[in-house]
Amino acid sequence: MSETIFALSTPTGRSGIAVVRVSGKDAWSGLKALSGKEFVARTASLAVLRDPETKAVIDRAVVLPFRGPESFTGEDVVEYHVHGGRAVIDSLVAALGGQKNHRLAEPGEFTRRAFENGKMDLTEAEAVADLINAETSAQKIQALAQMEGSLSRLYARWTDELKKLLAHLEAEIEFPDDDLPGGIALRASPAIEQIASEISAHLNDNRRGERLRGGVHVAVIGAPNAGKSSLVNALAQRDIAIVSDVAGTTRDVIEAHLDIAGYPVVLADTAGLRPAQLNEKGHDKIESEGIRRALSRAREADIKILLFDGTAKNFDDATLKLADENSLIVVNKSDLVTRRPRAGGGPAKKEEPDVRLRGHDILYVSVQDEINLDTLVSSLTVKIQNLLKPGETPSLTRARHRAALEDALASLMRAKTAALPELAAEDVRLAVRAVGRITGRVDVEDLLDVIFKDFCIGK
Repeated sequence: MSETIFALSTPTGRSGIAVVRVSGKDAWSGLKALSGKEFVARTASLAVLRDPETKAVIDRAVVLPFRGPESFTGEDVVEYHVHGGRAVIDSLVAALGGQKNHRLAEPGEFTRRAFENGKMDLTEAEAVADLINAETSAQKIQALAQMEGSLSRLYARWTDELKKLLAHLEAEIEFPDDDLPGGIALRASPAIEQIASEISAHLNDNRRGERLRGGVHVAVIGAPNAGKSSLVNALAQRDIAIVSDVAGTTRDVIEAHLDIAGYPVVLADTAGLRPAQLNEKGHDKIESEGIRRALSRAREADIKILLFDGTAKNFDDATLKLADENSLIVVNKSDLVTRRPRAGGGPAKKEEPDVRLRGHDILYVSVQDEINLDTLVSSLTVKIQNLLKPGETPSLTRARHRAALEDALASLMRAKTAALPELAAEDVRLAVRAVGRITGRVDVEDLLDVIFKDFCIGK
């Protein structure tokens, strides 16, 4: 924290403008060394930058300085907006590196300093990374909400309420002879129950935040030659998988990352299901492994597209067994559905298709002729929207949040039934620490503040 750090904040490569950010107590002195000028905080100024050693001109640049703590990191910050050629950037970085107490920043170090200087908590810092990596509008909206404190405010409220409960319990234990209200521990039980209920509801969110952040996993499952690879290529609008009339062409799981109606989707093409092929030896052992992986992906997928060959006499049993509430039943090659002869002769009549199968609507498509693919995408979008339906509280976005809240909930459940105030207090303390691990802000001094504020002990 005593060193001044700098780094290129825009992507590497040629561009119209590049931004080099500097943060630390010597950021402004470095700016004066490069420009020979004085600047006004939070005001963009044009400056000629020169190498302090050689006096060679680096660039004619826009400079935007900030004084701490009114900056992203909470420290003195300078942003150099220079032309984006590699020679300009390299010259500026070299000149900054030659300044006293300056060094290149480590990955994430600017945001870490913002956290350490109290400009944001850990959930907000994580949201910065999520926003940078957001590829769809839904991911962007979730990251912005988290960066603006949606999770922080919720966890801060729980932390404050738990710390107050803990302070009251500690006061009853540590200061029994003082003039304190009676039955504090007894009155704490309903409050513990309320917070435990809220945490439980927050955890029971169908993992929508984590799914939105990492992508909804959709697996295309079906028998060989049902058209799975063709469907994946059509949805991805590019050649992801090899398409062939030879059964068993796809041997491994092939993934494509898509944006469907603003939602991130990881679409997986899988090997054709032939359960009888499992555990085969020799050449078929490769296909057997592909089938095993297909079945595994089907179990793990958030949504399954169960694809059937419309020219087959019957629906494939192995695929049909995988149908559940998160499945779409899709029949491909609908343009080739067999026709049955008319009674008494005459032209063949197209066989009437089934509209439902085991409680599921059946969607008929032709990947080759692009028939009903838009309807399939619409049906898939509805499935995704139902899966990611917003709840009453902000979404959990990381596994570490979930693990910490599960620890907190377990501690509160123990606290509710604790036989002694000392045991209840210890479990509430563990709950405070667990929630505090998410935001990175837990301080025992806060407990002392509540104790002395509420009870005026020692007056």
